Amino acid sequence: MTILAYDLGASSGRALLGRLTGGKIEVEEIHRFSNDPVQIGERLHWDVLRLYHELKQGLLKAKHQGARPQSIGIDTWAVDFGLLTAKGELLGNPYHYRDRHTEGMMEKVFASVPQSYIFERTGIQFLPFNTIYQLAALKEAGSPFLSGAERFLMIPDLLRYYLTGEMLNEFSNATTTQLYNPITEGWDSELIAKLGLPASMFGTVVQPGAQAGRLRASVSSELGVDSISVIAVAEHDTGSAVAAVPALDRQFAYLSCGTWSLMGTEVDRPVINEKAFELNFTNEGGVDGTFRLLKNIMGLWILQELKREWDRAGEDYTFSELVALAGEAAPNAAFIDPDDELFLAPGEMSVRIRSYCERTGQKAPESPGAIVRCILESLALKYRYVLEMTEQLSGQLFGGLHMVGGGIQNKLLCQWTANAIGKPVWAGPTEGSAIGNMAVQWIANGELADIWEARKVIRESFLIETYEPEEKAAWEEAYGRFVATAGLEL
Repeated sequence: MTILAYDLGASSGRALLGRLTGGKIEVEEIHRFSNDPVQIGERLHWDVLRLYHELKQGLLKAKHQGARPQSIGIDTWAVDFGLLTAKGELLGNPYHYRDRHTEGMMEKVFASVPQSYIFERTGIQFLPFNTIYQLAALKEAGSPFLSGAERFLMIPDLLRYYLTGEMLNEFSNATTTQLYNPITEGWDSELIAKLGLPASMFGTVVQPGAQAGRLRASVSSELGVDSISVIAVAEHDTGSAVAAVPALDRQFAYLSCGTWSLMGTEVDRPVINEKAFELNFTNEGGVDGTFRLLKNIMGLWILQELKREWDRAGEDYTFSELVALAGEAAPNAAFIDPDDELFLAPGEMSVRIRSYCERTGQKAPESPGAIVRCILESLALKYRYVLEMTEQLSGQLFGGLHMVGGGIQNKLLCQWTANAIGKPVWAGPTEGSAIGNMAVQWIANGELADIWEARKVIRESFLIETYEPEEKAAWEEAYGRFVATAGLEL
């Protein structure tokens, strides 16, 4: 069976055909496009209409190849959204989660709604760009977008609506808003009321695998394609990536590695207690009613932004060249905490890394190789810290770590992660989110029985590379210095 998966990340998107034949999965990328945020004055937006146009180009390319997909699924990043009128018209381009309009908003919300209350009702990690604070910022600014809104749709919901005309909110993404109550299994009307937001704009929440309509007649006519079924997959890309983790053991730890790094484990029920609140963990929705107990880590964003900085300065390095230079630099010379707020917004990362090192009494790295090594080693050490916290919260001990996503192409990061955690790393598949997207479609279409059969098929279809830990004493010493430098508690 052939299906079509759209996987949209923070910098690019792809359309991929998936074929399931004889118990093996084949994936073919047929369309790739950029997803660049647009700066307009002081505001940073997504160009969502361009993204919809690119979805249609993916359908056309599938048609030109003679493919007739049985269904379509879309996964994207979390937290961002569009607001629509009663007639389904979009009220302005959605804000980008790195826009500064949410600065200071968490503290303002906590002044009227206690932080502990929010966590008890949602189980979601506190991040300044969460949907709850974006909406609060619009309310404080008296935004006409909010006052005129009749429906709230997250980015994949919105793109799916453009394709089908059906307005539905998907579970895995809805949970990231910090407005969904996993205990009552619905939007938290009491919390929404305390924030003074219109509860009526939050619609029906459907689970991954739900049939979410078919291509509109107008879309089918415009493109000359069939009225294809559209399935609400795990539409948060991390939810799809976790669905693709090729684990055989029901208790496993994962790291979805890309612009963001998301590390955690899969649990049957959300872990909402004082310790989870203290450690600022999150409980996001998954496939088959599961939850992803995890923590967001800044990820390769810092390196990506650094490369953009050097590109603008005319210093043209490929990522492969930068990784090679990092491998030649002196080890464990300086560390940063990737999750320091200093590194959240776009800007000159080399200046910020230097500032962080000066602030923490370290000699700042100077050469490109040394700077990149500082980033990658710091990420690997932060992964160990979060993995140990995940074990504490879940009451599990993990024999190793599954890494999925585009970041696993960085073999140095995979090896250093194994060194840092002192356990094996199993890396693969690279196209984690897209493959998880496909897996949910095949389950919905009756081609696979459940997520565990899907994981078995994924494991048999893709190369999984194993990295064994090395240089234990040196990395143990580095971890002690990293924790002390970052001011973290063990």
